[in-house]
Amino acid sequence: MPAALSSPVPAVLAKLGSLHQHDTGRLRAHLQCVPDPRSRRGRWYPLVGLLLICACAVVSGARTITEITEWGQRATITVLELLGIRRHLPGRRRAPSHATFTRLLASLDGDALDAAIGAYLTGHDHTAVGATGSAPRPAIAVDGKALSGSAHRHRRHRHLLSAVTHGPTVTLAQREVGAKTNETAAFRPLLEPLDLAGAVVTFDALHSVKDQVRWLVQEKKAHYIAVIKGNQPTASAQVKALPWEQVPVAHTVSGTGHGRRESRSVKTMAIAANLGGIAFPEARLALRIHRRRQESGKRQTRETVYAVTSLDTHQASPADLGGYVRGHWGIENSSHHVRDVVFAEDASTVHTGNAPRAMAALRNPAIGRLRLLGADNIAKTTRAIRDAPEHAVWIWGITDSPLLPGT
Repeated sequence: MPAALSSPVPAVLAKLGSLHQHDTGRLRAHLQCVPDPRSRRGRWYPLVGLLLICACAVVSGARTITEITEWGQRATITVLELLGIRRHLPGRRRAPSHATFTRLLASLDGDALDAAIGAYLTGHDHTAVGATGSAPRPAIAVDGKALSGSAHRHRRHRHLLSAVTHGPTVTLAQREVGAKTNETAAFRPLLEPLDLAGAVVTFDALHSVKDQVRWLVQEKKAHYIAVIKGNQPTASAQVKALPWEQVPVAHTVSGTGHGRRESRSVKTMAIAANLGGIAFPEARLALRIHRRRQESGKRQTRETVYAVTSLDTHQASPADLGGYVRGHWGIENSSHHVRDVVFAEDASTVHTGNAPRAMAALRNPAIGRLRLLGADNIAKTTRAIRDAPEHAVWIWGITDSPLLPGT
């Protein structure tokens, strides 16, 4: 093995799961599907090589295009060779410049990049890794996130809608919400390419739209848990009017962390025979989730949320249903919070062309790949990778060197 790949393995990386043989070369193969937006004239660096540098830099904690460039400059000749960077005269490899990355990311096809990354992450057995056994079906949350720092002058910030597995947190698909539309219009195009048969899709009240829910169940063969609020007034009134006082609490759970204590109770009720059912398609159960939160030094807060689901009592227990709802809320901490705190997504001021979306797309596989390998602290893991570019090469399966962690 090359000497450049023989640096000591940090302890946090040694704890990661092993690299499976089928992982080698998979990211490169998927990135080859992204069209090259550059003119053929003067093109020196291969597109896949540039994107692999970006992926390696981001999994090393790079937050900006400048930091991506610096990662490439720190990489050894051996690492650059593994990534596919061609030799410059007189026979040396030189890392791409800041301007090269800036022009590339600004002109990339965001839909194609997201599709390639989604296909790469979907190909992993993400439903089995880290499973606790409490939820019998895979669950996918649909949630949106604004790229706050991408606003520029009179142009609004970019907004993305993602489909994210509950655990481990892996983004399977992502689409940009147009400036003149909203998340609802992007819901079906986002989920259309995914195999959802038997899975549970969770979403908030914004996406509790009858036609979309009907499409999920009838065409995609999926189940759903839909939060019901004022945008569905008839269904909301019907669910709230059910005799909840006569129903015992079916499941309770409590926990502490981050300076607060939370408790949640779940009540469920079959709705098919109640007042002719609920004015919501394919609904089998109604849920009432009551949450109490006590933060240090603050008053206790209470919230009651109502939802309906296509699952019946034989397909999911109250504990399962509570876990699905909790898993949807957890996406904020497991994905959005990581993107903002570890990768400074909200603080990013990148706004040129498609660069904001491209940077956001590159953060998704970094988080997902580390989660799939068993990383429980993304910030700590990226810091361990940062000063040793060869470790990032292993993370992406670009090499299966036995001198790197997990092999």
